[in-house]
Amino acid sequence: MNNAQYDVIVIGSGAAGLTAALELAESKRVLVLAKGTLTGGSTAWAQGGIAAVLDAGDTFENHVRDTMVAGAGLNDRETVEFVIERAPASIDRLCELGVPFNRDADSLHLTREGGHSHRRIVHVDDATGWAVQEALLKAAEASPNITMLAGRTCIDFITDRHREKFSAAGRVWGVYALNEETGRVERHIAKATILAAGGAGRVYQFSTAPRGATGDGIAMAWRAGARVSNMEMMQFHPTCLYNLEVKNFLITEAVRGEGGHLLHPETGRRFMADYDTERMELAPRDVVARAIDDQIKRFGLDFVHLDISHQPAEFVTEHFPTIHEKLSGLGIDMTKEPIPVVPAQHYTCGGVVVDLYARTDLPGLWAAGECTESGLHGANRLASNSLLECFVFGEAAASDIITMWDELDEPPAILPWDESRVTDSDEEVVIKQNWTEIRRFMWNYVGIVRTTKRMERARNRIALLKQEVEDYYGSFRVTTDLIELRNLLQAAELIVDSALSRSESRGLHYTLDYPETDETPRDTVLVP
Repeated sequence: MNNAQYDVIVIGSGAAGLTAALELAESKRVLVLAKGTLTGGSTAWAQGGIAAVLDAGDTFENHVRDTMVAGAGLNDRETVEFVIERAPASIDRLCELGVPFNRDADSLHLTREGGHSHRRIVHVDDATGWAVQEALLKAAEASPNITMLAGRTCIDFITDRHREKFSAAGRVWGVYALNEETGRVERHIAKATILAAGGAGRVYQFSTAPRGATGDGIAMAWRAGARVSNMEMMQFHPTCLYNLEVKNFLITEAVRGEGGHLLHPETGRRFMADYDTERMELAPRDVVARAIDDQIKRFGLDFVHLDISHQPAEFVTEHFPTIHEKLSGLGIDMTKEPIPVVPAQHYTCGGVVVDLYARTDLPGLWAAGECTESGLHGANRLASNSLLECFVFGEAAASDIITMWDELDEPPAILPWDESRVTDSDEEVVIKQNWTEIRRFMWNYVGIVRTTKRMERARNRIALLKQEVEDYYGSFRVTTDLIELRNLLQAAELIVDSALSRSESRGLHYTLDYPETDETPRDTVLVP
């Protein structure tokens, strides 16, 4: 295992990781590592679609403006233009891979979502992410140059300090990963590594993110010495199903895009006019989430209603077959009655700082997707720009690696993972207790509406828990749960530190102590 078996390691088997792997596989040997199953990431969960300028009445400038408005001016315009101008080509590649996008006669069917001034969302019914994931996986499985290993929980990047001849430089040579089946730690070594490990949604008690979204990639990059930016910008999706049995089922933005109304559950009053008179339900997610949060707190509600039953039943079932089927199984007929919804954490807009080549601060490490802060989303991601970012930056990472391949050094001899001082733990309850505590106080203290006092309370709890977890981590053999707990705490600390350093309200960061928005936008950049 000390000699590189692959040219490039890709951490993550979602849209960003597989896009990069497929591009690289034309000339390189690629290893894709996935925690849990190959389909366990956020890509497969995406319902809405992919934003791209494809309609004759739309323009790149319209899409750029919508993205910048949603992002409250914190976006990097060069990045926004870079991504949006490459969107049509990304859609073409997905069509070539066989993604069965909905069509109207000879053209792609375009829907509209909150924050968009035009119809520009290509989709596969209301299960776009799953269709994209299937197509990418099928292509990757067919490639002789791609090896995919599921059940690998990455622990830390292999850097120069892990060389047999120690060096303090920060060059990345791969990753140490736990084999979930054997319980042993493996070394995966390569000339180049791409981080596409997703976001940190599970830091919060209520989240639409999959179980594995524990901020692993962001935490690993931070520990290795990479900067992170705008971690306070946590997007809360306005409409997650409120159900005591089903905790994280998302009701897509497109339900509002196709005419759904938000109603007070007791009076039936349509309340969004109180918060955004022009855009109503089509306002950006931060506006709608705060409106629902305000209704719930002001009137002591458990949820609000999202109602599309005024549309013809055939229209509803045709546009939202997956949601209709899921709700029917829970006794809710969305063609005849409203859906109970609450806000839930949905997307990590901040992350590891990358440039337009998907390069991080660390030589040998590129990154793409939700684990990054590229400048695209700013203070609030515009609906359906997330998968698009994965495709564009996944390809950017692969292209840059190929371009500079001859300049990359061969990996040195790497030390094995040291397990000589650890034993198996019989106190798994400690992990579960700490996990539950983190998610609860992050929801209550660093959620949709924040105050300095609440965030300071969260920071104090994080400091105590970090000491407990580090003691535990240093004494016992690693497990997936322990690795995730360690990363959750690191991600939580980055979120709180970022939020406390922003003395204004902007986009997704809304604090009662600083309700105004500064005239000049600035990124929150944390340096290890």
